[in-house]
Amino acid sequence: MTDRLQQRFPALRSRVGVSRWDITPSFEVAARNWGAAKHIFATSVHRPLTGTAMALSSIEAEAPVLLLISLDLGWWLRHSDAEALRERILRELELPEANVIIHLTHTHAGPVLDSDAPPESNPQTGRDYLEQLSHSCVQGGREAIANQEAATTLFRTGRCGLATERDLIDPDKPDRYITGFNPSAPADDTLLTALSLSEEGKALATLINYACHPTTLAWDNTAISPDFPGAMRELIESETSQSPCLFLQGASGELAPAEQYSGDTALADRHGRELGYAALSTLGPMITGHTHLRYDGVVESGAPLAQWQACAQPASSTLRAVAIPIELPLKSDLLTIADIKQALEKEEDGFQKARLMRARRVRQSVGDGPNFRAKLWLWRLGDAVICALPFEAYSIFQIELRVAFPDVPLFVLNISNGHIGYIPPAQLYDHDLYTVWQTPLARGAHEQIFAAAVTGIRELYNPKS
Repeated sequence: MTDRLQQRFPALRSRVGVSRWDITPSFEVAARNWGAAKHIFATSVHRPLTGTAMALSSIEAEAPVLLLISLDLGWWLRHSDAEALRERILRELELPEANVIIHLTHTHAGPVLDSDAPPESNPQTGRDYLEQLSHSCVQGGREAIANQEAATTLFRTGRCGLATERDLIDPDKPDRYITGFNPSAPADDTLLTALSLSEEGKALATLINYACHPTTLAWDNTAISPDFPGAMRELIESETSQSPCLFLQGASGELAPAEQYSGDTALADRHGRELGYAALSTLGPMITGHTHLRYDGVVESGAPLAQWQACAQPASSTLRAVAIPIELPLKSDLLTIADIKQALEKEEDGFQKARLMRARRVRQSVGDGPNFRAKLWLWRLGDAVICALPFEAYSIFQIELRVAFPDVPLFVLNISNGHIGYIPPAQLYDHDLYTVWQTPLARGAHEQIFAAAVTGIRELYNPKS
């Protein structure tokens, strides 16, 4: 009877290696991320931008490494640039396609990632930056692989109230939504953490998965900044022996801080500390490395007291990676590249031109056909799962995925291995809403991708022979 009274905590037993490097651009690289911004180039650095790699591989069997790279960058303006970076890493590190995830934390205060930027954006420096980024990611990945050692990774779920709903009905024009704090709507506060510990009990790395747009800093800001993940990371690393922290942006399509669109870098730091302290309170109980609580009998006192003892038992060592292809329909009324070019010729500089330029880049990424062939990446890490998307999913995606797999610590990552656009739930296509008119994908894409993720996760646990 007592043998059955135990609590097992989610974990992974594997080899783990990490590395960290600087990816802060020079001021000659364009950094205009907002249509309302008057500047093209940054004038200062609030906090350096970093790349962090985590390599995982089996202790028990010869198998290719899994490589997760988190970059303090915003989004890919061209899918081809994301593909070029990933293909170079796959080629030079000799890894299978399913085994590499390049994730962007989604700062809106970083360099513009565009190999074909307009003349006023100093395009050659942008291309040079992309080349430097590619080289450093290969080197960082190689270093993480070389640094691997036996480790146990523990997973734990917490809560943080930083994120709020940001789809708000315009009080002056009720037929449209505007993008900003909606005080009457709930927001997903799920915070998923992981802590990797060496055999000696030393912290090797932490993972923080939280869904909240890093839009604290906006058009008035001229500083390069990772936004709130920077201060969050600094705080967590100061309490975990300076082991690298990887921030993983969750399904934050409609989530952002209530107070945002600022030029004040101190506000970004306050947001970061709010998330950081929430993450530390979640990570704290895992620092001992214990994977189980075991019932150890009764102590008779003023009340009969149930004794439970922490203990370490073997954790799951399963590592599995798949890349799932999925063909998604595009909007039937999507402007062609020729249509957008004609409209651009009539526009003066301003927010309308910025929107058209974004539409052109999106169209160039998905092509002029009726469908777009995308992929999603699924990794099983012992008892946990990573679901990585080249989209910006709404939080309902991660909420419902976690409902479907209630016993699985499920990391959902937006903007991974590319960036196509938002995937709003089908019912939102009936509204005048930024995320709906920004995406090139037709109604139903969210539901199609979600179904593919559910099927794929089930197969991670019951693979076809």
